[in-house]
Amino acid sequence: MVITTNDITTKNYKKLSIQVSLSGLSFCVFDLISKKVITYQNVDYIKSNVIEEQLWKVFTDYTILSNTYDEIVILHDNSLNTLVPDVLFDTNFMGSYLQYNVKVFDTDFFTFDKIENYDISNVYVPYVNINNFLLDQYHSFDYKNVNSILVKKILDHSIGNPEKEVFVHIQKGHFEIVVVKNQQLLLFNSFEYTTPEDFIYYILFTYEQLQISPETTPIFLLGSIEETDDYFKMAYKFIRNCNLFDTTKWTSIYDQTASEIRTNFILFNS
Repeated sequence: MVITTNDITTKNYKKLSIQVSLSGLSFCVFDLISKKVITYQNVDYIKSNVIEEQLWKVFTDYTILSNTYDEIVILHDNSLNTLVPDVLFDTNFMGSYLQYNVKVFDTDFFTFDKIENYDISNVYVPYVNINNFLLDQYHSFDYKNVNSILVKKILDHSIGNPEKEVFVHIQKGHFEIVVVKNQQLLLFNSFEYTTPEDFIYYILFTYEQLQISPETTPIFLLGSIEETDDYFKMAYKFIRNCNLFDTTKWTSIYDQTASEIRTNFILFNS
């Protein structure tokens, strides 16, 4: 989805991606010619403050956000989404798709992202107040749901692999599970968690529901996780083939370490 007003700017071959949630904001500046990451930053909000006040402070503290960019992408980081096969998708009933797993209201605004090459639409509720704030800062920007990027990149990665694979993208307070097999999306779901026990319960529940074995089906962890974390150790204890997702193939592209790319996987692939 694109928000725009009339504006003509001189190209500087820079792109800005901003990932926004209710708990924080991350941003990344890319060189559009080399595709490398010029700079990035992760910022946590103060919980008690109003979201617009938080955004204003970030823009004040990081003046690079007010520079001119050829492309600006806003990533809405929430799990207020559902994936719908295009053969079943009708834009007149977007709220109906969401009501089965998200609490929706008559006043909600619904939109969707097309997941290119996979005949899937991701229906979601964007942060309208955040879009309105950003529209005062920028004349034009594109916006999408973070899970549209996550699912597409994992499906792309599964090309040519006939075996089922489980991917878990971990963020503070919630994580997403994506199960794929050679560009087929078998499952996408989001879970909230507070302890390693919560974490492994939902993962093993997913394995059970899909009738796949933790002895044979591998799991790949990405997002905010390292091998030293309790969450990794818990998954490693119960799933035989447990690994951090290998992001080394992107290190030369983005000029960042594999760990940085794994942590900022969605932002860097936006």
